Amino acid sequence: MATPIKVGLVGAGRIGRNHAEILARHTPGAELVAVADPNRPAAEELAASLEVSIVCESMEELLAQDIQAVTIAAPSFLHGELIQQAAAAGKAIFCEKPASMNLNQLDAALAAVEQAGVVFQVGFNRRFAPGFAAARAAIDDGRLGTVQLLRSNTRDPELADPAGPPPYTIFTQTLIHDFDTLNWLNPGAEPVRVYAQADALIAPDFKDKGLLDTALVTVAYSNGALAMADASFQAVYGYDVRGEVFGSGGMATAGHARVSDMTLYGSSGAEVSTSRSDTELLQDSYRAEFAAFVEAVRTGVVTGATGTDARRALAIAMAAIDSYDTGLPVEL
Repeated sequence: MATPIKVGLVGAGRIGRNHAEILARHTPGAELVAVADPNRPAAEELAASLEVSIVCESMEELLAQDIQAVTIAAPSFLHGELIQQAAAAGKAIFCEKPASMNLNQLDAALAAVEQAGVVFQVGFNRRFAPGFAAARAAIDDGRLGTVQLLRSNTRDPELADPAGPPPYTIFTQTLIHDFDTLNWLNPGAEPVRVYAQADALIAPDFKDKGLLDTALVTVAYSNGALAMADASFQAVYGYDVRGEVFGSGGMATAGHARVSDMTLYGSSGAEVSTSRSDTELLQDSYRAEFAAFVEAVRTGVVTGATGTDARRALAIAMAAIDSYDTGLPVEL
């Protein structure tokens, strides 16, 4: 067997814990050897749970370890800077979405990646969900004909803390997945116009504090296709991710809210089990994207989302913010 790829992870929060467990226990060919977080107790707890011996408090300390690749799961506003540091150290990089919080910072990060010539993959995991991958295959095979209409949605089960999300989170953290999905399911076309509407319908008292919990964004593409993405922070039935592509030759749908295809028929009627989190519903997709990252480190060929893909999605998110602020469509 090939020597395992040694990986260090920065960020011991919710998504970092998910990624660390996948790397340590569910990614053949990878070895998680170090965990870093400024909150050392959190890093120590995560490392101990996975029998990882090296704990660091900074990216600089992590990069000094014997590793070949870095997984970035730190807060999003740090991503651009951390990408530049990892690239300068010559490490392959997996970065959770979004790759940055503004285009200038992302451009600087991508320039560092290009100059260093390192592998760079961004965590848009829906590309690895079986239904979404099958829809893309149907498009590539021509079975849907000319793509004309697209839809994508992300609906979280619960708005736990209405004061918690920073302004525009629904565009930069949630719908960013949908923007990448729409781009990916319309290959060869570029987004050219964005129009966004949003409101605080779940917790209206927090709107003046910057909360937007419900949003609808339309995107027009260079090939004439029209797309729509919607998001909500309170789907009472569970975490809900779906997509649809309609073309001249047919339609493909993908995604669901169910954790299994079992339906229980009882005295109270039919019941299904739905997911309460992204890491539960899309666990297989997360595992597949890390398997693809390990393969990319070995071969130099990235089959997941690239830096260019990350920039296209972020450009839509930034345009959506501008559109919401002005009430007007925004040209890209």
